[in-house]
Amino acid sequence: MSTSSGLQERASGLRERKKAETRLAVHRAALDLVAEHGFDGVTVEAIADVANISRRTFFNYFTDKADAVMYGEEARFRELIAAVRSRPPGEGGWQALRRAAEDLTERRGEPDREAVLRGKLTRRHPSLLARQMAGFGPLERELAQAITERDGDGGMRPRVLAAAYTGAVRVANITWLEKKQGGTLRDILLAALDELEKPFTR
Repeated sequence: MSTSSGLQERASGLRERKKAETRLAVHRAALDLVAEHGFDGVTVEAIADVANISRRTFFNYFTDKADAVMYGEEARFRELIAAVRSRPPGEGGWQALRRAAEDLTERRGEPDREAVLRGKLTRRHPSLLARQMAGFGPLERELAQAITERDGDGGMRPRVLAAAYTGAVRVANITWLEKKQGGTLRDILLAALDELEKPFTR
């Protein structure tokens, strides 16, 4: 590798790191402002001011304030999809999804401050919940495709399994936030997945 190309790669890497830092700063500013003032009480201009950027720069990173608040949700979901696809080939769709969820939640540990705050704000503001659901739609279809690739079933089952998983995640998050059940969020999520594996006719 020439000295010139090496310098270009380092410069490119530095730019990407700065972009990631700015995106995270805007996300945190949006979270804190909405937590303090409510979703309707916060403007894009206010978020940009706290993040020390211009309004124009804000739109280089996010489409609107809801997008800024919910940043991180999509990345976590895509990590799950990648984990499902990387599971051993002998595992069926649901088994791969279950094992991927177990491994990821163990690695992540308890949710960080931003994840907890996003969960609370989503419950408090319907517009954020709508944004979350809209964002999860395409990702849920990708998850169903990852299941289809394992099971060879192009019918309804992969979509049902993907939707069941995201439903279990929502229930687990709400249960954990409301402290209606003891244990870590991971414990509660795995218990919710256990419920999906029980017969529905008793």
